[in-house]
Amino acid sequence: MELELKGIHHVSAITARAPENFDFYTKVMGLRLVKKTVNQDDTSVYHLFYGDEKGNPGTELTFFEIPMSGQNREGVSSISALSLRVANDQALQYWKSRFEQFKVDHDDITDRGGRATLAFRDFEGQRLILVSDENDKGVQAGKPWDRSPVPAEYGIVGLGPVKLTVQHAEPTALVLTQLMGFRHSRQYPSQVAGQPDIVVYETGEGGTGAEVHLEERNDLPREQLGRGGVHHVAFRVDNEDELRKWINRIREARFPNSGFVDRFYFRSLYFREPNGILFELATDGPGFDTDEELHSLGESLALPPFLESQRTQIEAGLKPLNTKVD
Repeated sequence: MELELKGIHHVSAITARAPENFDFYTKVMGLRLVKKTVNQDDTSVYHLFYGDEKGNPGTELTFFEIPMSGQNREGVSSISALSLRVANDQALQYWKSRFEQFKVDHDDITDRGGRATLAFRDFEGQRLILVSDENDKGVQAGKPWDRSPVPAEYGIVGLGPVKLTVQHAEPTALVLTQLMGFRHSRQYPSQVAGQPDIVVYETGEGGTGAEVHLEERNDLPREQLGRGGVHHVAFRVDNEDELRKWINRIREARFPNSGFVDRFYFRSLYFREPNGILFELATDGPGFDTDEELHSLGESLALPPFLESQRTQIEAGLKPLNTKVD
């Protein structure tokens, strides 16, 4: 069977302030913290995972805490926006009112590529877009946590399209279509006068949870990644056997890559596409309830087995982050 990516697995961004990040994404956005752990490549800082009721693949928004990081400076070679799915257009009206209540910087509801959307920024300028799933028949959505402060009918049900902004679109488009198996779906006008249309590519069952929106810009410098920026996007692979086939494919195409990486909650491969954006391929399992009970996900510091012997040292180096749910 031909290899096929199932959609978006997770998106990982950067924050300088983990406590405020936790407050915003759980108390304002209503997501569940499904895993409080550390950056496996730098255990002195948090890696926070937010998602639906159990952190299903395709619902995970994650943040690396880098306390001294400068402000992200927008530009090309970047994941310039990430999006979050809601059930329908009516939910966007709820969120517009909620953003006004919590003084969240936001735009008006507008059409992007045939869907109603609502763009907003978090407290560090992270660029996000709420996208309506009304009439969308693609990748199945997740299920909001029943203890979220946001009513379930308006809750976030997963990750939507990611927008890639590059200086030269063709090399990235070729990687998406010829290497990764994405299909050209449609295109829509750029919101920036004089710039080419934004081109939409989809994989798997398609729809909001399986799209990449590729934007070509000739008027921007290269992005300088910092707080409020996105580190990488991960795409869904069904299982470890398929991941190893993907590793072979990436190697045969002569892309420098990480090889097989065991993140304990999933297995991964990392590589950079020609414009320098970091892609990850990640397996759907084993999942976040591997080392914690489902009812108490994210409430205490979770460490994969290969870091457990360093727990005392790691905990001593982290500032407390109270994630206990009352």
